Amino acid sequence: MPAKSAAQQKAAGAALSAKRGDAPKSGLKGASKSMAESMTEKQLEDFAHTKRKGKPEHVKD
Repeated sequence: MPAKSAAQQKAAGAALSAKRGDAPKSGLKGASKSMAESMTEKQLEDFAHTKRKGKPEHVKD
């Protein structure tokens, strides 16, 4: 499932980095923290590898 906004894509990238051990998990907050705890690495990859071009910065649900 692709990310719906640039902010969601960036949060997924941060969570993926922490999950892989490239960044400290203590540095996560907000959406990226909950994504790291609740999503698999494969799900995070799908969100993080979404192209940002043409995506709005934020989307209201």
